[in-house]
Amino acid sequence: MVTARSCPCGLPQPYDACCGRFHSGSSRAATAEQLMRSRYSAFVQLDAAYLLRTWHPRTRPAELDLDPRTRWTGLEVLAAEGGSAFHTTGTVTFRASYRGGALTEHSRFEREPGSGAWLYVDGDVQD
Repeated sequence: MVTARSCPCGLPQPYDACCGRFHSGSSRAATAEQLMRSRYSAFVQLDAAYLLRTWHPRTRPAELDLDPRTRWTGLEVLAAEGGSAFHTTGTVTFRASYRGGALTEHSRFEREPGSGAWLYVDGDVQD
C-alpha cells in the first residue's frame, strides 16, 4: 500500500495529492505524461477500473486481469513529446521496473475531442 508520503509514480508528492486524485475522479490528468504516471500508479494499486476508464475506446480491452503478484518498484520517464494542453496527441517513453525485471514502452496518447481528457491509445514495448 502507498504511504501518505509517497506516490508510486516517482514524483515527490503524497499519493492523494498526485495520482490518487486522478484515481478517485476528483481531477483529470492535464498532460499525457501525467496520465501515464497515473496509469503506472494504477498498476501498482491494482486499479483496473481506472486503467480501463483512461484507455481509448478504440483500443481498450473488454476486461483487464492484473496480477497481484507483480511488484512494481519504480518508474522512469525517458522521453515525452507533445501531450500538453496545446496538443491533441502525445507520446511518452518510460521504463517501469518490477521485482525481477523492467518494461520499457513507447506509449501513444490522444485527447478526447469533447472532454479534452487524455487517453492511452497503445504502446510499443521495447527490448
